[in-house]
Amino acid sequence: RAPRLVVALQSRLYVFSFPHRPTKLFEFDTRDNPKGAPWCPGGAVGEQGHPNVRLLPPGIVDLCPSLERALLVFPGHKCGSLQLVDLGSAKPGTSSAPVTINAHQSEVGCAALSPPGTLVASASRRGTLIRLFCTQSRARLLELRRGTDPATLYCLAFSPDCSFLCAASDKGTGHVFALRDTRLNRRSALARVGKVGPVLGPYVESQWSLASFTVPAEAPGVCAFGRGGRSPSSVIGQC
Repeated sequence: RAPRLVVALQSRLYVFSFPHRPTKLFEFDTRDNPKGAPWCPGGAVGEQGHPNVRLLPPGIVDLCPSLERALLVFPGHKCGSLQLVDLGSAKPGTSSAPVTINAHQSEVGCAALSPPGTLVASASRRGTLIRLFCTQSRARLLELRRGTDPATLYCLAFSPDCSFLCAASDKGTGHVFALRDTRLNRRSALARVGKVGPVLGPYVESQWSLASFTVPAEAPGVCAFGRGGRSPSSVIGQC
């Protein structure tokens, strides 16, 4: 989006001025940030119908939609970490140290910034949990559970007013979570029991989606919230 163009390679990320006379402004090293469909024995059928192909989401990177804050998020050097860079305050050609968030214990699989750039949501490659962080304090605000079985998350998307978050995966299901009024989210029936020990604790305390919808299984896709009128209550999916 103007005035920046961001290109993610497997282990490096470039930022250019855009669209007039594009010039390289920044480059950052990242952790391995794969793209494509590597062969995976026993995996799902890929979009071309080849057996044993498991499709991974494209290189992980997101640029804040707000023109007032050019915040960029991409995988950090440490397993499960995210890096945040404010392109508006960084000077081109300098080695500005990104802010690091230790988001997950396993590799990051998906990440997205909220429209104003105040929040970042991420999931690991396991795809069972989605975590929400404050980009300013780096504090973890919410932990949302997509499911219990591992899944590849194809996208995370915030609603325009940051009240909801949508997630779509290769399980053929999209999920919508409430971020502002978290009482709308479902919780495990065991949550009423109280403390259940360190093993089941994280499962019981997680918040589950308030709504879900069906998308074609194994078909990589993206989802987004509508804008204007009644549209903010709608989720648009493209597979």
